[in-house]
Amino acid sequence: MWNWSTLESRSRHATAVEGRTAGDQWASVIAENGNAPRQDITVSIVEPPHHVRERLELSPDGLAVARKRVRFIDNRPYALADSYFPQELVSGTPLMEPRDVSAPGGILASVGLVQVKYVDEISVRMPTRQEAELLGLPAATPVAEHTRTGYDSDGRPLRCLVTILPGDRHKILYEVSTD
Repeated sequence: MWNWSTLESRSRHATAVEGRTAGDQWASVIAENGNAPRQDITVSIVEPPHHVRERLELSPDGLAVARKRVRFIDNRPYALADSYFPQELVSGTPLMEPRDVSAPGGILASVGLVQVKYVDEISVRMPTRQEAELLGLPAATPVAEHTRTGYDSDGRPLRCLVTILPGDRHKILYEVSTD
């Protein structure tokens, strides 16, 4: 069960200090559940996919920093999580490093970029050949594609996270306030 309501909560980010987490929030939650998290991380400057470019409101020639992660639980592939950031916002920050990074309040917040709103989109589809290979998917296993765009208080998009969740190992939970 993966609770997307609390994954990026400010209270969880506040505990991202040495000795209290196992890296980023995802790794911390997995470790709290008694499992061993691991991530293979690559970082590059890319021309993002069209749907990411739209969500980040990048110009046609705008570049993004892509943090691509293959996430494992107990050495079993669990999910693919690709975060894209407008290049000019994160150059020179720890987000450029190909390793687990965390900071109290979150890396973006630590450099003055506070996400105050998320817009989530979820679609279900068959995986690409590359996704199936990276995740070790059995034949005919669908995936959920979860796209979360984070915005600052002025409505500026700061990040677009695209997570590929295999249908044979995920249950997604949301809690929605009625306020």
